[in-house]
Amino acid sequence: MTQFSNSERHRRRIFAEADPPGAAAAPGEALVRRDSTALTPVERNDAALQFAALPQVQPTRPRGDIKRILLRDFFRPDPAGKAFDLLRTRLLQTLRSNGWSRIAIAAPTAGCGATFTAVNLAESLARIPGNRVVLMDMNQRQPGVGEAFGLDDHGNLREFLTGNAGAAEYLARISDTLAIGQAQKVGRGAAETLHDPRSSDVLNRMLATLRPDVVLYDFPPMLECDDLAAFLPQLDGVLLVTDGTRTLAREIDACERILEGQSRLLGVILNRGRGKSR
Repeated sequence: MTQFSNSERHRRRIFAEADPPGAAAAPGEALVRRDSTALTPVERNDAALQFAALPQVQPTRPRGDIKRILLRDFFRPDPAGKAFDLLRTRLLQTLRSNGWSRIAIAAPTAGCGATFTAVNLAESLARIPGNRVVLMDMNQRQPGVGEAFGLDDHGNLREFLTGNAGAAEYLARISDTLAIGQAQKVGRGAAETLHDPRSSDVLNRMLATLRPDVVLYDFPPMLECDDLAAFLPQLDGVLLVTDGTRTLAREIDACERILEGQSRLLGVILNRGRGKSR
């Protein structure tokens, strides 16, 4: 079962406190208003209609050797989903109190469970009535979000980020409140696409049109490529997923150094914890 833990050695908080009054905006502050409570009724209705207009696809049961990683989804409940519901609530409290919405989920190294965390957190967030969630797979090296939901390939991430495809061509709804953006595995150029200034414009237009309450970005490992580092200006914060059986303190420190001065570390999630630090 997934555990959510602070590192006692580093005395980290699961979620950062709100910025004090007068604090300077962090790099990458959104160009559009994201607080849904500040929207007019016309703006809220238009965003809801735009979200509802996204093409809807039907998740399927896993085929062949595909291993589903959703704990609680459209087909079955799982007691472990309660842990994600708790994480959901704490995350929403932090986001709403600060007007944030754009969160990356990543791990120091491969195999820590970043995609596992992203898909289950997105599904938990989307169960809140009226809470619109977009989950985008930004891992063009080893994409896994579409497979986790049992989806056929839909849309093209690179075409979307470069402005050659619209949100309606890229995103697909799997429920009234959850839209998925898939990634395709590429040989090279993954980080370069994220460095491209066009990606910022595209994502801000998506935010302005759909007004999602939360956007989760599932990224490849922070210490194995610079994809997330290239994308930090587009984020409000990062959730770092660690593995209690393999992640080292120095790897967490290295991730913190990458984020320093660029984005907020909202929390460290301990996956596969064994009751003692490593």
